[in-house]
Amino acid sequence: MKTARLTTGHEYPIGKILCIGRNYADHICELGNALPDAPVIFMKPASSIIDDGEEIVIPPYSSDCHHEAELALLIGIEGKNIPPEKALDHIIGYGVAIDLTLRDVQAGQKKKGLPWEIAKGFDTACPLSPFVPAGQVAKPQDLRIRLSVNGEPRQDGSTAMMIHSVAAIISYMSGIFTLEPGDVILTGTPAGVGPITSGDRIIAEITGVGSLTVTVR
Repeated sequence: MKTARLTTGHEYPIGKILCIGRNYADHICELGNALPDAPVIFMKPASSIIDDGEEIVIPPYSSDCHHEAELALLIGIEGKNIPPEKALDHIIGYGVAIDLTLRDVQAGQKKKGLPWEIAKGFDTACPLSPFVPAGQVAKPQDLRIRLSVNGEPRQDGSTAMMIHSVAAIISYMSGIFTLEPGDVILTGTPAGVGPITSGDRIIAEITGVGSLTVTVR
């Protein structure tokens, strides 16, 4: 069973991994997508998680895997229809995630009007750091997100650039899914996404939250 680890040593069995797409305007522009009317939500299975220091395995059915550095939220208190002003109370920890996307597969599925979980939920598609306790992150909407590949800077943004805030994301998602302890929410990625290939070393870091280093097999 996959678990989410707090830096205090506590562990939570992971339930749902809920992800939001198109939450940074600069990332929407770089992919040529339209600005959505509502948050774009998709899911990853818990089996897609790998820990800091582990290896990404790109499936043989893709030749274009992209990195997307994101702020991750760990839910600690169950909630349904959570009002935005109460949303942050349900977070027990903040972490660093990399949402891996098989861009060629995703594009093909979109063109056919088909779901694209096979581009987002494959094994190793969700590198995830340990979580720092929520009380250590005073301003979740003012965190710098960076990612480098083999020492080359790729992504450098801030959670201040989110279209939908952390609180708004939790409130919206809880209107669809009951949020339960152990659920993980990925909050979207800033611009600068790009391909990774065999042998690459990827480092994602969020100021005040932590860092995550993985390699590609």
